[in-house]
Amino acid sequence: MISAAAHAKLNLALAVGPVREDGLHEVATILQRLEVSDTVSLEPAGELEVVGFPEDTLVRGALDAVAAEAGVEPRWRATIEKRIPVAGGLGGGSSDAAAALQLACRLLDRPLPPERLRAIARSLGADVPFFLERGPQLGLGDGAELEPVDLPQDYTVLLVLPAGASKASTADVYRRFDGADGFDERRARVTAVARAGGAADLSVLPANDLARSPLSERLRELGAFRADVSGAGPTVYGLFRDASAAERARDALEGSGETWITAPAW
Repeated sequence: MISAAAHAKLNLALAVGPVREDGLHEVATILQRLEVSDTVSLEPAGELEVVGFPEDTLVRGALDAVAAEAGVEPRWRATIEKRIPVAGGLGGGSSDAAAALQLACRLLDRPLPPERLRAIARSLGADVPFFLERGPQLGLGDGAELEPVDLPQDYTVLLVLPAGASKASTADVYRRFDGADGFDERRARVTAVARAGGAADLSVLPANDLARSPLSERLRELGAFRADVSGAGPTVYGLFRDASAAERARDALEGSGETWITAPAW
């Protein structure tokens, strides 16, 4: 059996524009990996089996796709240990799928070249290719056109999954979006911060176009230098200069929802 950590991600910014010819929205986003993670394990088996997370579809799809591309039968048993909130805007399913792709390649007699693995990842969803890369990325186009960026990593992250929160599917959230006006300006702001390097000021990024939460303002009141919703939500994050401030904010938000304190991961 071999295993890999499948890290959560934050959308440090998410600007959404008009619908493209392929039916997807134009976006500009900054993707940052977090220390909080699921664990995906893979071992040879008589047939394809995924255990540990009954709602999974992406890991099974990833393993089927790798096997088809390699011309082998998908004879693996995958085990998923979930820690990332499900459907929380933190990319847990996409990260699990990317981990499964990489693990399956390690078990092949002839591993697939990186470009073929990236093509499979892209076919599984716009977020999956990010998890094959290292470090923060600027995502353009439909979000899967990635550019590595050098961003500050010296902050603590407080995640809040609001009590009673639920959301429609990400596809439905995008379908309902009608705020594309001004996208060029918001994309330029996101791109400028992403390309500013280690001195980038994350606090000036525009607010998430897809989802808002009153908890964002509350986190700023509690000392976060940036707070917003990640992805299509509902998880809200606050970025703090030091861990003690994040811990005090977590205590102040007791009863508001489930919380995690974590940090950026490369």
